[in-house]
Amino acid sequence: MNKIVLAHIAAIIASLSAGAAVVATRFVIGETDPLSLAFYRYVIGILCLAPIVPFIWPKHRIALSEFGKIALLGVLFFGFFPWAFNASLQYIPAARGAVGLATIPIQTLIVAALFGREKLTVNKVLGVAVAFAGIAAVFGPEAIKLTNSNYFVGDTLMLLGAFSAALYSVFSRETLTRHGPLLVTALAMAFAVIALFPLAVFQSGMTGIPTFSPQGWWAVIFLGTFAGAVQFSLFTWALRWLPPTTTVLYLTLNPIAAMLLGVVLIGETISTVLIAGLVLVLGGILVANGVVAKVWAKRGLANAPTDS
Repeated sequence: MNKIVLAHIAAIIASLSAGAAVVATRFVIGETDPLSLAFYRYVIGILCLAPIVPFIWPKHRIALSEFGKIALLGVLFFGFFPWAFNASLQYIPAARGAVGLATIPIQTLIVAALFGREKLTVNKVLGVAVAFAGIAAVFGPEAIKLTNSNYFVGDTLMLLGAFSAALYSVFSRETLTRHGPLLVTALAMAFAVIALFPLAVFQSGMTGIPTFSPQGWWAVIFLGTFAGAVQFSLFTWALRWLPPTTTVLYLTLNPIAAMLLGVVLIGETISTVLIAGLVLVLGGILVANGVVAKVWAKRGLANAPTDS
């Protein structure tokens, strides 16, 4: 199995984990504040990645300017993004937040095109449109409901967080290629934790070990391990081998994952709308990656008359 196929698989797993992270964050955010939750999450993530750092540290010297770039990327993606993500879920339901998170592919496509980092193709534009149509089909009615005045604040924070993730996806690829995704992820998390620590202390005055309910601890541990160290390592590894818009397109799966978790955890039923939305999301991924075009091309060749 080549690295491109593995990168697609990594992006899928990371995106499904992101959907689970929405539910876990919504579950535990009432027991803490957004800054502290981001801090605790990535402290756990660093503890998971620290043992492997000595084995992946490059033999060549890393320039100070490169550390600066990694620090900036880390504060953006592991600092601002989780704060905005966590803060938004204080105001909006998980499903609504997942809709905002699903705009990352569209925002990434726009940023990559504006800065000339990626060439637009009909497949990519159409794929993003089809995939987001699936999200709108599933969560559209909830997304336009304006019965709660706090929704505007929550939606704005989530969209700003999604924009920061789009910036990271576009501008991190060269750094990931030079130094490796695992090392960059570990260092970026470390810089983000350093930046978050004084802010979290100032806001919550945290001292010692935090106090969560047993269920809250499980949620935080999940956010730091599988939805932290594993998820972002897989996501950054996929970014190294795939174009940014292709990688983030898989994030349109995370609202579907959030809905399915709702079925498993709280007994919600699967509707025909959910099935239709899932089909559209998967169809968008296939279109953007040119799979549909390749299939039709092969069929056209197979059905073409041959000279005899």
